[in-house]
Amino acid sequence: MSLHETRTLRRAVHFRQLQVVRSERLTPNMQRIIVGGDALAGFESAAPDDHVKLFFPNADGVFVLPDVTGQGARYPEGQQPSPARDYTPRFYDAQAGELVLDFVLHGDGAAATWASNAQPGDALVVAGPRGSHVIADDFDTYVLIGDETALPAIARRLEELRGHALAEVFIEIPEEGDRQPLDSDAQVTVAWFERNGFDAASSTLLEDALVDFEQPDGDTFYWIACESRRARMMRKFIEGHLQVPEDWIRATGYWKAHPEDAE
Repeated sequence: MSLHETRTLRRAVHFRQLQVVRSERLTPNMQRIIVGGDALAGFESAAPDDHVKLFFPNADGVFVLPDVTGQGARYPEGQQPSPARDYTPRFYDAQAGELVLDFVLHGDGAAATWASNAQPGDALVVAGPRGSHVIADDFDTYVLIGDETALPAIARRLEELRGHALAEVFIEIPEEGDRQPLDSDAQVTVAWFERNGFDAASSTLLEDALVDFEQPDGDTFYWIACESRRARMMRKFIEGHLQVPEDWIRATGYWKAHPEDAE
């Protein structure tokens, strides 16, 4: 592998109907759901920030899934589509045949409501990952920045970092009780920021921390995931003010405060 080579992997999309095996509350605002089933065989996820599309039963309690075409996803006419959301595969245990998914419990949306009430045996359809963005593992330091929606991806990336790496982590969460243990063989420094009731879209806790951040020696990769507008602005700051090469930054809007916001 050449220096800092990032790879993009593509896969055919498979729809897997699975069942809830266990459900547990990790923190006040995070629910862990473990799903399994024969359809999980062959599941692959090569990058910590992969996403799968989760499909939930519609109002009639059935799954109405799309056909994936060259023009995008198309649903059967005359039927109510299943609500769908993107989530990180937190951990896949091929030997046990289990997939771990962590849900942020905010509002009364389809995903949060389903996760709050999920019981063993409940059905869920998982599609993907459709692709993986595999970041090079030879950077000196990895700076990971995100809110609670990014916590599953951050935790997984830290677990997968090699021991020689350094990681600087900035995580914004609703409250102190939402802190989680973060395991890693790498040398990791974590800064937690609690909003304590302040609006997540209007918060500047991560941005303020980034302004005061001193870049480490050596080559550093920056990974950002949070509200779309905030992620976009932090990327611009890192590119412009910190003079970091574009290819050494990955910024993703994990949610949008306003539908009209662009990525």
